Amino acid sequence: MTITEDTRPALGLPQIQSLAAADMAAVDALIRRRLSSDVVLINQIADHIISAGGKRLRPMLVMLAGHAVGQAGPDHHQLAAIIEFIHTSTLLHDDVVDESSLRRGRSTANALWGNAPSVLVGDFLYSRSFQLMVELERMSVMQILADATNRIAEGEVLQLLHVHNPDTDEAAYLRVIERKTAVLFAAGTRLGALASGVDEATQQALFDYGMHLGYAFQIADDVLDYSANAEELGKNLGDDLAEGKATLPLIHAMAHSDDATHERLRTIVQDGDASAMPEVLAAIRATGGLEYSRARAEEYAEAAERALDGLADNDAVAALRGLARYAVQRSH
Repeated sequence: MTITEDTRPALGLPQIQSLAAADMAAVDALIRRRLSSDVVLINQIADHIISAGGKRLRPMLVMLAGHAVGQAGPDHHQLAAIIEFIHTSTLLHDDVVDESSLRRGRSTANALWGNAPSVLVGDFLYSRSFQLMVELERMSVMQILADATNRIAEGEVLQLLHVHNPDTDEAAYLRVIERKTAVLFAAGTRLGALASGVDEATQQALFDYGMHLGYAFQIADDVLDYSANAEELGKNLGDDLAEGKATLPLIHAMAHSDDATHERLRTIVQDGDASAMPEVLAAIRATGGLEYSRARAEEYAEAAERALDGLADNDAVAALRGLARYAVQRSH
């Protein structure tokens, strides 16, 4: 890799989406073609969650990483669709495990059709993603994605172990984030580079970018659960608390509160007591939990940008830098 000075300003989200629009239209068309099944319920549930909107951030990262280091084409589109299928599958499974009723402002699939259909359609999406992988006939692609999906499954179980666990500390929280969120970001950016035919060092740089971005994105997301407008966020505020999940703002508050408040917060986490949200917010405010968590997210976003420093300057690299900043500045 040749180290160059970054000369272009990072792009904002509308500019990034405009830059990626043609590729994302191709990816969306591929997703819809390959979602099709002769089992009607699969089509209904898969279409419900795929059409729910969202920014398609993960598949967009595949495309931008490819363009950042070379040309991107049909193989990139297929890899982007694979990443989105895997992500969508995890959403279906997550909502069942978490007993969630709202995602992106709409009823979840499990709320509409029940848990069993949601889990089984999640399995369909996983298996469809592996069919798409095999079609590419590249062992390196299958290795990256097999490792990533295995790590994601570990993350799901690891998170389950920390539900209603008031002893969850920052290190344990970050281990869950790595597996549940960051590994899929990193797999996507690495695959984008791999499909562009670049060397291992460049692939590693894009992998590092994706990993740091995943941490930044998830920490910022967890901050929003305690600070956002519920309508903007598209889910119920306090869901993490109701599910007994101690995320970074609350973990920080527990570690820096007086003994009485600390014990009270432990009880709230153990009980998943969403009605105690005002008490939790007061403790988080008193200990600077939101500020601390935002600062940690910004550290990861800055690390993501640094991982790009060896890449030649172009619009896609500017877009990747912009996504690092967007991850920690967004309101939903």
